[in-house]
Amino acid sequence: MPEIQLGAHTFRNQGVEVARFHMHDWIILFLLVVIDIGLNVIEPFHRFVGSDMMTDLKYPLKDNTIPFWAVPIVAIILPLLVVLVFYFIRKDVYDVHQAILGLLYSVLITSVLTDAIKDAVGRPRPDFFWRCFPDGKGVFDTITSNVKCTGLKSVIKEGHKSFPSGHSSWSFAGLGFLAWYLSGKSRHLIEEAMLLSSALFSCPYWLRH
Repeated sequence: MPEIQLGAHTFRNQGVEVARFHMHDWIILFLLVVIDIGLNVIEPFHRFVGSDMMTDLKYPLKDNTIPFWAVPIVAIILPLLVVLVFYFIRKDVYDVHQAILGLLYSVLITSVLTDAIKDAVGRPRPDFFWRCFPDGKGVFDTITSNVKCTGLKSVIKEGHKSFPSGHSSWSFAGLGFLAWYLSGKSRHLIEEAMLLSSALFSCPYWLRH
């Protein structure tokens, strides 16, 4: 395989060709997005929640400590910025394209698995009581003792998605990929630095001869 020349493969002269060659990869990514949207639309499994279980489910209903909009910034935007920095340094569209694909696959596959497990497990959140009974008055079935929620359906739906954590899985997928990417890049940077230092140290020898 011929060696890639830095600056010879940019978005301008190779971007469309590279994207077309990997069209099937982008189609699979689109399907993953559709699947993940579907997993968020469907109703999760409603696990039995009896009156005697409410002691551990009465944490106050508050907004997320880390808002959901911040998760894509940390898991996707930040790694993308790092990848683009390396692109502007090396001008290698093949590298940046593969990195973007790898990042998106990492996050989307993790997201699909996370949401699928959330829907299948249906574990109630610690604040489930207040999601289910916003007025603070618990209502339970007289026969099964299961909850009969009176709150908003959308709020109750999210109350059945405690495990696994979407924030943690997204962050792990995006930042984990970034760690591996930087690990690979640092190896090449170290090799180039060693070659440069060797050349600099050999200059006096060649100047004397």
